[in-house]
Amino acid sequence: MSKRCFFCQHKAEPTFRELDNLLKFTSPRMKIVSSEKTNVCAKHQRQLSKEIKHARYLALLPYTSYQQEKMRQIVG
Repeated sequence: MSKRCFFCQHKAEPTFRELDNLLKFTSPRMKIVSSEKTNVCAKHQRQLSKEIKHARYLALLPYTSYQQEKMRQIVG
């Protein structure tokens, strides 16, 4: 398995609109996972953390897993 950056490999940039990709780089408790564990280069790790924080600000992603559970109870 290559240790190449996910975004460099797919020639993509992290955006707050792609929630599926952002969730790959967060822990179950919704913390941002380090680049050592995710094999993301430094450039994309900075962009990734910025986009995750932006998605949280826009309420697209929860800040904590507790908020995520509460939203599931409200929605159904």
